[in-house]
Amino acid sequence: MGSGNRPARGRRSSGEAASSRRAESTDEPQFLAIGRIVAPRGVRGEMRVEIESDDPERFHALGTVYLGEEHRPFRVQGARLHQGRALLTLHGIADRSAAEAWRGVYVYVSREDALPLEENQYYHYQIIGLQAVTEEGEALGRISEVLTTGANDVYVIQGPRGEILLPAYQDVILHVDRASGRMVVRIPEGLV
Repeated sequence: MGSGNRPARGRRSSGEAASSRRAESTDEPQFLAIGRIVAPRGVRGEMRVEIESDDPERFHALGTVYLGEEHRPFRVQGARLHQGRALLTLHGIADRSAAEAWRGVYVYVSREDALPLEENQYYHYQIIGLQAVTEEGEALGRISEVLTTGANDVYVIQGPRGEILLPAYQDVILHVDRASGRMVVRIPEGLV
C-alpha cells in the first residue's frame, strides 16, 4: 500500500491501539488526523466522526480543527462522545446538507495541539521508514506501514525475507532510535 495520499495519523504506537489499516508518510506533518467524518447527524450540522485517536476525550477540549486535505480551519462549537464516535458541531456548518458535504473527510489537529507522548510512544509517521534489525544484528527491512487492530499495532516490514508482520509488544520492540533510523526487535519464535 502506498503512503503518498494517506494522512499522518494522530495515533500513538506503544503496543496498544485500535482502528483501521492505514499507511502514512514519514515526513514531519503539520497536521495529524484524529478522525474521519462518517455522516451528518440531525438537521443542525452535527457530524458523526470515526475516532482515530488514542484519547477520545480529547474531542471535548478541541478549539479548532482542520478539515480535508486543504486543512480548512473550523472553530469547534460542540463536541461529545456517543456510541464510540465523536459528534462534532463546527462554526460555519449549520445544516445537514453542509455537514453531508464533508462526509468521508479527515478531521485534523495542528501538530502543536497533538497529545504529548509518553516514554516509548511514537506517532505512526515516526515509525514508518525505520530500518528493523534483530537483536543479533540481522537487517529485516524497512517498516512500510503500521496496521492498527483491536489489540495492538502491527508493523509491516518489507525486506529480503519478504513481508513480515511484527506485533508492537514491549517484548518484541526492544529499542527505537529515530536519530539513527533503526528499530531493534526480537522476532517471536515461529513468526518468521
